[in-house]
Amino acid sequence: MSNIRALTPELAKRAQEELGEVPERIDADIQQLRDWILKQPHLTARTDDQFLVAFLRGCKYSVEKAKHKLDNYYAMRGAVPELYKNRFVNDAAIDILHSGVYLPLPTPIAPDGPRIHISRYGVFDSSKYSMSDIIKVRTMLGDIQFREDDNAMVMGFLEVIDFKGVGPGHIFHFNAVLVKKIAVLGDKAWPYRPKGFHFINVNSSCEKIMSLAKGMMSDKIKKRVS
Repeated sequence: MSNIRALTPELAKRAQEELGEVPERIDADIQQLRDWILKQPHLTARTDDQFLVAFLRGCKYSVEKAKHKLDNYYAMRGAVPELYKNRFVNDAAIDILHSGVYLPLPTPIAPDGPRIHISRYGVFDSSKYSMSDIIKVRTMLGDIQFREDDNAMVMGFLEVIDFKGVGPGHIFHFNAVLVKKIAVLGDKAWPYRPKGFHFINVNSSCEKIMSLAKGMMSDKIKKRVS
């Protein structure tokens, strides 16, 4: 029997309806993905049940898609070292968290609703931290969510991006290369599914960042931006 958390009745119902999750087949699907990992000489990957089921749910139980996304997930560690090197819960990471730049709200919209994220890029100290530092902490939070947040893994997430307080010092840290890497990471490597991105308090300077970000998104994700 697989060692994964039991979903709430509400989430279990949505997982079956929206993801094609078949409780009697979960063990076999997880084992199929694990067997594939163990045969890949280039992969040194987690193989625990809770981690693997996150990728299966994020790919609506297409084992082939889950393989591809999991491969990308680990490939990105080499492709984006500025986001994955030296990921420690040190004073800087704690300071960034305490700034409130990322706020995953504790209660979803409904018991079977998506997780809500609020990103406030105007609140971090741009004289101390770069955007890479900020996104690095986000990847750390994401890794925790993949294993612990059933609402996010079954129902995805809604992101509210608040540009209040964003000034020249923050804008300086945004560049096309970093934004492209973030877009690829979110679309091709992370297992959870964005349900929507909502931008608020957007001034004229931030519109350029929004335009840059939208240009890097897939057509499917662009339709979820407002």
